[in-house]
Amino acid sequence: MGRTVTVATTQMTCSWDIEENLAKAEQNVRAAAAAGANIILLQELFEAPYFCQEQLAKHYALANPVEGNPLIERFARLAKELGVVLPISFFERAGNAYFNSLVVIDADGMTVGLYRKSHIPDGPGYQEKFYFSPGDTGFKPFDTSFGRIGVLICWDQWFPEAARCLALQGAELLFYPTAIGSEPPPAPPVSSYLHWQRVMAGHSGASMVPVIAANRMGREVFDASEITFYGGSFITDETGRVVAQVGSGSLPPNGGPDASPAKEEGFVTATFDLDEIRTARAGWGMFRDRRPELYGAIRTMDGFSQAR
Repeated sequence: MGRTVTVATTQMTCSWDIEENLAKAEQNVRAAAAAGANIILLQELFEAPYFCQEQLAKHYALANPVEGNPLIERFARLAKELGVVLPISFFERAGNAYFNSLVVIDADGMTVGLYRKSHIPDGPGYQEKFYFSPGDTGFKPFDTSFGRIGVLICWDQWFPEAARCLALQGAELLFYPTAIGSEPPPAPPVSSYLHWQRVMAGHSGASMVPVIAANRMGREVFDASEITFYGGSFITDETGRVVAQVGSGSLPPNGGPDASPAKEEGFVTATFDLDEIRTARAGWGMFRDRRPELYGAIRTMDGFSQAR
């Protein structure tokens, strides 16, 4: 018997009642822990609705520093009580800078690491560049009581380089808290759900590392924008196969006017033998056969050296 770990992913709707959101998140954590989960993932920025749909300076008031942060302190107490690891997404204020951040809280309630989102989107409904500076922490795994984990945040999930960097540094599991759904009006209702899932499953299969993704769900309406977050939080095994999923996503695979919010809140779990996966990964040889000296183009924006 190798090192086994049970992971959970969750999803829920969010309102402007912050205490209700935190209580709902805590309920999900407690339920997942009672089902045997050791590491439990909550969605991106679960304290409040996804405020990045609009550019309003008042939303900066949602940010807090790491030190003395009531959200982090609350979930640190919960992690210690339940003996679980919690990656917690939050809006960070650091001096005069603001970041879309995540702390990893170990099973003893201690924070073992901080990650700041590296890739910041800017488009209709997802106007994050108004609020967040690009993260400066880089990609680094964190050692926890239940294994070495990698954490990335939402838009980071579309960049295979980030997942590969963490896998190269020994991350045994990859966690992605997310907020993604329909494109806001006047865009036609198009679902990116399957594309979203396949991209992360590709990271999993390419590096032979399980992926755990948590997405928010439900319709969130602002003055000039609305998004239906499609949930569908899922877990893959090391081959990229989806082994657990909360619901089936709220939007039909090809989009359409009948798209409706996901109805199911909750969690799913999956159990992995990390030593068994490590042996299988070594056997495939994809890390043995890498050719880093040939990959210089990946370090440029246009695929060519600056000296042309």
